[in-house]
Amino acid sequence: MAKPKVYVTRLIPDEGMKLLYEKCDVTVNPYDRVATREELLENVKGKDALLSLLTDTIDAEVFEANPNLKVVANYAVGYNNINLKDAEKYGIPVTNTPGVLTETTADFAWTLLMATARRIVEADKFNRSGQFKGWGPLLLLGQDVHHKTIGIIGFGRIGQAVAQRARGFDMNVLYYDMNKMPDVAAKYDAQYRELDDLIRESDFITLHVDLNESTRHLISDREFGMMKENAYLINTSRGPVVDEKALVRALKEGRIAGAGLDVYEDEPLMAPGLAECENAVLAPHTASATRETRGAMARIAAENVLAALEGKRPPNIVNPEVLDK
Repeated sequence: MAKPKVYVTRLIPDEGMKLLYEKCDVTVNPYDRVATREELLENVKGKDALLSLLTDTIDAEVFEANPNLKVVANYAVGYNNINLKDAEKYGIPVTNTPGVLTETTADFAWTLLMATARRIVEADKFNRSGQFKGWGPLLLLGQDVHHKTIGIIGFGRIGQAVAQRARGFDMNVLYYDMNKMPDVAAKYDAQYRELDDLIRESDFITLHVDLNESTRHLISDREFGMMKENAYLINTSRGPVVDEKALVRALKEGRIAGAGLDVYEDEPLMAPGLAECENAVLAPHTASATRETRGAMARIAAENVLAALEGKRPPNIVNPEVLDK
């Protein structure tokens, strides 16, 4: 019997590929880059499953190219790259890779926080360029992290993991979420604040929200105007949550002390002027980039594909209504 056919839009770690090769006829984008629209539409034809990345736009045009897909497995926790209404119209289940990113992303949020506060990137560049001539009392002064106030916007799994780490620095932990969670917050000695109050009070603001219409440009000129001049903004959620042009203005005008970013509004492009801001640490969307986590993501994505192809309910389905009709 012929094996089911799967299209993988970009090579993922062996933990997932080995599972797919064992049971499927696999076509993989041969280039180490995002598949073009034309490549995606051509290669999805005749396939039973599509394993996509967050960088792939999956919408009605893709489903029209192959309305017989049994599953779209997104290699990511987020799935805002997939039009769920279109998927529902064609009755196609969509899956993601939840949970596995929590601790790794929280680690990386702290990496950015520490790097911005202590000016690590500037210091590294300063040293490598031969400018370091000896210790000085005013050399590259940064900000303390311990005993400061951290404001966590979005208090889900990752936000809570960030709060757990903040306790080790004896920080005052504030959180804002659409849902107040007093019992959960009590575990981390976290106090609820309305969004504006959190922004005004925090020395470090870290973003952990989904991208939707209510969070697009959640942080813009108005919010930067409320932040402390010695405050830092950290974003490991989604780029459009921050108005990037407004961020550049805030950084250049000294309205905030700095920012640490892993995601961008028009990724992979950055807003004009952002790259020139010495008070910004700019990572290339690598919050989940550890061998352990990316491997686990690959395994979960492949398991979602295989479950759907075997007629089972995928373990990480995000639109279960398509199977419940």
